[in-house]
Amino acid sequence: MVISVSHLKKYYRIHKKEPGVIGSITSLISRTYENVRAVDDISFSIDEGELVGFIGPNGAGKTTTLKCLSGLLYPTSGKVSVLGYTPFERKHEYLKKISLVMGQKNQLWWDLPAIETFLLNKEIYEIADDQYKKTLNELVDLLEVESLLKVQVRKLSLGERMKMELIAALIHAPQVLFLDEPTIGLDVVMQKKMRDFIKEYNTRHASTILLTSHYMEDVRQLARRVIIIDHGKLLYDGKLDNLVKRYAKHKVLSIVLETYVSPDKLSEVGELVEYDFPHAVIRVDRGASNMAASQILQKFPVDDLNIEEPDIEDIIRDVFTKKNA
Repeated sequence: MVISVSHLKKYYRIHKKEPGVIGSITSLISRTYENVRAVDDISFSIDEGELVGFIGPNGAGKTTTLKCLSGLLYPTSGKVSVLGYTPFERKHEYLKKISLVMGQKNQLWWDLPAIETFLLNKEIYEIADDQYKKTLNELVDLLEVESLLKVQVRKLSLGERMKMELIAALIHAPQVLFLDEPTIGLDVVMQKKMRDFIKEYNTRHASTILLTSHYMEDVRQLARRVIIIDHGKLLYDGKLDNLVKRYAKHKVLSIVLETYVSPDKLSEVGELVEYDFPHAVIRVDRGASNMAASQILQKFPVDDLNIEEPDIEDIIRDVFTKKNA
């Protein structure tokens, strides 16, 4: 077991102030505080080589958890162990074995070429020359950025900068990688390239990766297992396929019609979610999907019909909706 989290809690004491001059004066005399439970008693473990999706809405506690795991934050209570180390002790041996990549933060020197940051990290992590060259060449080849190494960071596109950020974070070949929104702000083409790289890196090095993302496609493509949290609480921990079976109580019939059929007729089969002739989408109960498909084929002029699982985004939304209800 590489990562072990037991009853982790991280609370903040936040000062609340009323707006305006009167509120400012009042806060000087008598302050009102509120306890915010960023992470509220969560437990999970991750084995070597696993790539786990760590998902939840804004404010769920994902980034706070990653910061506790990487040693940036001291937990309020609970026990955290990564590679046998206690992260907040921040021992040099531990920091050499992990890396934290945050899509909204950067470590590259803005006015210098990225290669300068790589050389600096080489010295910081005390990487041998031959190992540095081997790792750098591998990463540069995987990300296809050889021509960009000597270009000033400020002249790179967002996608190119993110690639360089990954190289800087991986130059010391960490055993554990925490990825916090690594594809945020990237276009769909660059998102796919980043996903391909993460998958390939995980396969080649058997590295343990904990990935947060608001793009469900990232999670669907990369992670077989997901951990879902909301308001600091753990809602689900298991295989992505089992999540679909557990929470998706319906299936989707995607239909292409040969001739026009009225929406009222289609609605007799199930919930008509979308209809833009000749394409229609009908939602039906999971157990009744085969019967509904048979009914459609018998009653309507159908050119094509597919029975599909609902989108991961819809399933996750249902998880949060049921929890909050």
